[in-house]
Amino acid sequence: MAKPGKAPMAANEGYCMKCKARREIANPQEVKMANGRPALKGSCPVCGTGMFKILPPK
Repeated sequence: MAKPGKAPMAANEGYCMKCKARREIANPQEVKMANGRPALKGSCPVCGTGMFKILPPK
């Protein structure tokens, strides 16, 4: 359901808030949020900032 003109993100790709760019998440770990939804947690390979991506429910 991507907007026109935008490519969908890959499964292990997220948005770094510090770099303001899409990056592949380094050291990704699948975690479960408090509400039970799966998420991906890792860090930006360029600046080291923590990255977090909410995944679709399984």
